[in-house]
Amino acid sequence: MHMLYDSDSFAVVHIHANAPQDREPAEPAGPHMPRHGFEIVDKRSGKEVYLDGSWAEMFHQQIQAWQQNTPTQEEVEDTLEGYATLAQMPVVVH
Repeated sequence: MHMLYDSDSFAVVHIHANAPQDREPAEPAGPHMPRHGFEIVDKRSGKEVYLDGSWAEMFHQQIQAWQQNTPTQEEVEDTLEGYATLAQMPVVVH
């Protein structure tokens, strides 16, 4: 897990679901598709959304664009607000 963003309104974590563990071999036997995602927590509503698959790829492209052209906090918050509309899961433990 890697914290990407944390403010009074939102938290964003990049989760590497298939990251090798200390006890697992670095190279798994057979085909392996890396899975990763992003968890966006809307602290105002107490809900979170987990983006994986094409949603995660789209969000990753947004992050790469931010690295090229540093956004304001307002621009980041506006983008996260759009993703927060997908949030359905209440945050239980964070």
